[in-house]
Amino acid sequence: MLYLLVIGLVSILGQAALLRELTVAFYGIDLIYTLALGVWLVWTALGAMIGRRKLNPSLGVLRGLFFLFAFFLSTEVVFIRAIRTLFFETPGAYLPFGTQMLAMSIALLPVGLLSGLIFQWAAKSYIAGGRTLASAYAVESAGGLAGGLCATLFLKFGVQNLTIAFLCSLFALVAVGHRRGEAGRWLRAVTWAGTLLTIALIWQASSIDRAMTAWTHPDLIVSRDTPYGRVTVTQRGGQVAVYENDALSFETEGTEAEEFVDMAALLHPRPARVLILGGGIEGAVREILKHAPARVDYVELNPALLPLVVPHLPADQQAPLHAASVRITIADARRFLASAGNYDLILIGMPEPASGQANRFYTLEFFQQCADHLNVDGILAFRLKSAENLWTAQQTDRAVSIYRALKAVLPQVQVLPGATNVFAASRRPLPRDPSVLIARLEARAIEARLVCAPYIRYIYTNDRFARTAQILETEEAPLNSDLHPICYQYTLMIWLSKFYPRLAVLKLSSLASAGWYRGPFAWIVALAGIALFLFARGRPSLRRGLWVGSAGFVGMCLETLLMLRYQMKSGILFQDIGILLMSFMAGLTAGAWFTSRLIVSSRRMGRWLGPILMSGFASFSLLIAAWIRVGALDGLAGTAGLLFMAGVLVAAAFAYASFDGVQDQKEAVAPLYAADLLGGCLGSLAASLLLIPMAGMVATAAFMAPLSLLCLLLIRMRHPATRDA
Repeated sequence: MLYLLVIGLVSILGQAALLRELTVAFYGIDLIYTLALGVWLVWTALGAMIGRRKLNPSLGVLRGLFFLFAFFLSTEVVFIRAIRTLFFETPGAYLPFGTQMLAMSIALLPVGLLSGLIFQWAAKSYIAGGRTLASAYAVESAGGLAGGLCATLFLKFGVQNLTIAFLCSLFALVAVGHRRGEAGRWLRAVTWAGTLLTIALIWQASSIDRAMTAWTHPDLIVSRDTPYGRVTVTQRGGQVAVYENDALSFETEGTEAEEFVDMAALLHPRPARVLILGGGIEGAVREILKHAPARVDYVELNPALLPLVVPHLPADQQAPLHAASVRITIADARRFLASAGNYDLILIGMPEPASGQANRFYTLEFFQQCADHLNVDGILAFRLKSAENLWTAQQTDRAVSIYRALKAVLPQVQVLPGATNVFAASRRPLPRDPSVLIARLEARAIEARLVCAPYIRYIYTNDRFARTAQILETEEAPLNSDLHPICYQYTLMIWLSKFYPRLAVLKLSSLASAGWYRGPFAWIVALAGIALFLFARGRPSLRRGLWVGSAGFVGMCLETLLMLRYQMKSGILFQDIGILLMSFMAGLTAGAWFTSRLIVSSRRMGRWLGPILMSGFASFSLLIAAWIRVGALDGLAGTAGLLFMAGVLVAAAFAYASFDGVQDQKEAVAPLYAADLLGGCLGSLAASLLLIPMAGMVATAAFMAPLSLLCLLLIRMRHPATRDA
């Protein structure tokens, strides 16, 4: 039992540590996180299939595998930190996509394989004591619950990710590495040496962390892992640069703040009350104070950002943050707006919508929330990176989807073109005569490096001003909303087109509007699925594997959907992800334990358990679709409860299959665990990259209902403990 608990704990905790490192190594792109999770599940599934014919593995060998897990986890973190150095790429540039996938696969291979193999062999040893595969699954899930809790609490209380990785290795060594009678002296000696070395690494983790960060940031001042990502500050000469997940957030010698803040403020005759949502330390507060507002509210999401960055900023950017008219609040922008007053100008300084975290600040619902707090002549403004002369299909679709959401709330929209486009919107017409803005610039005595009379005249009179307005009015794209978060998918396609230029001409809005997932295509897929399930019905091994894989697919789709929905509403998924994963793992534990007990104790209920489970999956999917549509249970407690139920259903399906005509439970460990992982892998990729962006959240949840009912074709109406002939 101890081995199952430990592998559950260190697998989840180690997975969190490695995925965080990969996210930083590849500049925080969401697609990397999704692909890395998929690669992890594939390697774990393959590990679960290694040595599957070995029904009585040695406990001494199992201890040796834990030692290897501890060793490779720490070394893989070092490898990930060194990826860009090892492959000799230009500092700050992306690795080729193929190189990124290769490096990611290498980084996750050893620990992923070991996770699957250790579970398989630990489960067989556990079953040899007269227990069931379902109860082994429950114990491993309980360990995963503890791992999720550690992953959240460690980071919340300031433990850095490198230290978390070392602690995970230490847990693997200490928990199972010193039990006598299960291995030779040499293994115990090596384990003790590894334990002492790991303790020394934890003691010196801060120095090691700084030294490895300096590999890619030679001018490093400070770097820290926060609940929202890794923040790194460098300084060279008089220039301070701030990186979030190693992507440049801002630098102090640029003019981006002028382009955004000054141009937006000049559109208003006299902005007295101003709200800045993110980006204040980039120079937004400094620039808005030039317009002499009576009050500035600056809302920052990440509580660690200001104390980490502000002390290293130049004096002219520090001083405005302490001005008497400036009030700084650490809060989520949506939560702040729920109780805020009205403003003349609201500036959204959030990162571009490249993730669920950032996309929630560019949706119809958020724009409506901002509009509710604008005065009659108030202005809402934000910026969106693009290209100065030519927009690709994805850049066009993304801009149009946001433009449509904005215009649905505030009808008067003006876009100032450039490498970064400034969107401004109001209920009343905005001035389009550059002389109006120039007069305000002179009256306010604004001194800026870029924004001046010739610059303003150039912005309004060059041909891109009219061309941009024409593109946004005439092109078609789905409106960006909380229920249909399309923008981060466009951003991922823009990123992929850097490596595969042909993708730049692929118009996702055309694919979505073509309805390829409806009509004849949908019928062909449905008929093929029915044929596959009927074919598997009479083949016990395939039937069990397809049953578990389908349950894993549906469960992971629903889990991904619930996580993204929570991110859209609360914006604090990085902080609360451990609690939410704990809820899902707790559901897995409860579902596996309860179902195995029910099958053993009640022959009548066991016979009807299969139809009840899949009908429950279908009903639960429709419940989530309805929940999303009406906006109920959006908080942490409601989302955690739904994730718990999803975990119960997934584990119950696994437990049911582990009894379905199985002659020897130890023989079912490898194929069923691998099927569960592969189904989850496909579900995660399908939900995040295809279903949710193309069909929306409600349709994705509803689609899980017929897929669940399709599994009824696999059920043979008998007690699952009945042996196949």
